[in-house]
Amino acid sequence: MSIIDIDSNNRKNFTELSKEISYALRHAPWEYELEMDENGFVPLLQLINSINESGHYNRGILDSDIEYIIETSDKKRFEIVGGKIRALYGHSIPMFIKKDEGIPPDVLYHGTTDRAYQEIKKNGLLPMARQYVHMSVDTKMANQVAKRRYGGTVILKIDAKAAVADGIKFYVGNDMVWLANAIPPKYISVLENT
Repeated sequence: MSIIDIDSNNRKNFTELSKEISYALRHAPWEYELEMDENGFVPLLQLINSINESGHYNRGILDSDIEYIIETSDKKRFEIVGGKIRALYGHSIPMFIKKDEGIPPDVLYHGTTDRAYQEIKKNGLLPMARQYVHMSVDTKMANQVAKRRYGGTVILKIDAKAAVADGIKFYVGNDMVWLANAIPPKYISVLENT
């Protein structure tokens, strides 16, 4: 990785830092020697020190840099509580991250590809390489997720109200993302094919 300068005038560099934080907290905390608790939190100072040890940035990363990323992100990916930071969703690490159970909106959405939808029709939504199935509260975010993948996009509508009534548990990701262990096919319909 090249050395980059982090400053508030260079959005690209903050994007690079945000991606590195995501990688560290969601996928490879051991590569950064982070001590993650059962709720997915690591000491903020530990994360900052580990990133700074890499020498990838022209100056030392500060907690204010990470706070800037959190405040300006269009998707709430991280949270800081009591001097600790965690990713709110998207984990692929083997350790299971506990999430708070909640009651989602009556309808949620999931963006995917037409190819993946063929499997979803049979098996429902499964977490695949992640710990949870991710669903969004609006079609805009679902569409953004679908377009990151190759192939025609399919927006799925999840009848969360019926799923909750039948005992399926949902977990809070953030104000835009809800999580579940799995969603059976009977709660899923196609909203849109593009």
